Amino acid sequence: MKLKSLTIAIALAATSVSTFAADKQEGFYIGAFGDYYDASWENMSAQAGLDVNESTGFGLEAGYRFSDFWSARLEYADLDFNAFDKAAGNRNNIDGSRFGIDALYHLDGGPFYGLVGIKSMDVVDDNTFLNAGVGYRHFITDNLFANVETAVYQGIDKGYTDVGAKLGINYFFGQNTMPAEPVQPAPEVVEVMVEPVDSDNDNILDADDKCPNTPMTDAVDGTGCTLYEDKEVTVSLLVTFPNDKAAVSQRYLDDIDQVASFLKDYPDTTVLLEGHTSAVGKATYNKMLSKKRADSVAKQLIADGIASDRITTVGLGEERLKNEANTAAAHAENRRVEAHIKTIKTVKVLR
Repeated sequence: MKLKSLTIAIALAATSVSTFAADKQEGFYIGAFGDYYDASWENMSAQAGLDVNESTGFGLEAGYRFSDFWSARLEYADLDFNAFDKAAGNRNNIDGSRFGIDALYHLDGGPFYGLVGIKSMDVVDDNTFLNAGVGYRHFITDNLFANVETAVYQGIDKGYTDVGAKLGINYFFGQNTMPAEPVQPAPEVVEVMVEPVDSDNDNILDADDKCPNTPMTDAVDGTGCTLYEDKEVTVSLLVTFPNDKAAVSQRYLDDIDQVASFLKDYPDTTVLLEGHTSAVGKATYNKMLSKKRADSVAKQLIADGIASDRITTVGLGEERLKNEANTAAAHAENRRVEAHIKTIKTVKVLR
C-alpha cells in the first residue's frame, strides 16, 4: 500500500508540470533497466494455495522517438518473484517474464513523461495487464540518458492491481534539440572623436610615441625617441721649456690636469707625449733632452691618477722644428712637449 500511495503522489506531481524545454527529437534508442514489481496474487488458479508477492529483476528495452512529444518502446523483463506455498508451508522463488509495448507522451517535449501500455506476464500462468505511469529522463551526455519511472498495472484476466518501478540507462541515436542560447545583439559601437595628444611636445603623437617624456632639448626620430650622433672630441697639450731644461713649470699643471681629466672621462683612450728641442746644440743630446721632457710630463699625468700603460713618450729632438728661424724666439717655441688626443663620443642631437 505504501508503494502504491507513492506512485500516485509521483503521478500527481509530474502531471502538474506545465512547461519544459525540448530535450530530443526523432531517433532510436536502446537501454537496460533494473525492475521492481509489487504483486499481491493469492491462491493462483494454476497452483492452488500459492501466493506470489514482490519481484526484482532486470530487462532490456528499445524505443523510437517520433517527435518532441511522442515515442514508443518494446520491453522485456526477466523477473524473480517471492512466493509462498501454503500447502507446503514454505517460501521459494519463482521465475517469470514480462513482455510488452508502451506509448510515451513527453510533457511539453521535456524530461517528464506519461506512459500507457499493455504487457504479457508469464508467472505460473499467463496474464495480460494494462499499465499507466509516469517517468523522468535525464541526459548525462548528448546521447546517454538515465530514466526512472513508476506505473500501475491492472490485470485483464485476473483483475490484479499491482505497481512497479524501473531505473534504467539508455543510449539515444537521435539529435540534440535543446534550444540554442539566444543571440545577443552586438553592442552598438559609438565612435567618439578623441583629439590627438602630444604630451611631450616632440611632434610625435602619444599613440605613436615609443619614448614618452623626451626632454624638450632633444631632437627625436619618427618613434619619438632621442636622436644620437657620433661626435669627435679632442684635447691638446703644449708645454714649453727653458733652454737645456726638462722640468715642468708650475704654470702648465692646470693644462696637464685637463688632459688627465679627459683620459679619465674616456678610459679607452691613450696619450702619446712628443718631446722636442730647438736646433741649438748637438742632435744626439737634443734627442735625449726631448725624451726627458716628455717623461717629465708623463710623471705629472701619473701623479694625477693616469695609469702608466696608457702613456707613451717619445723624444724627437730637433727633427720637427715648429719654427726654423735662428732666433731666440724661434728657439723658445721649439723647446716643447706636445700631445693631441681624440676619440668618438655618442651625443644627443639637439633641436
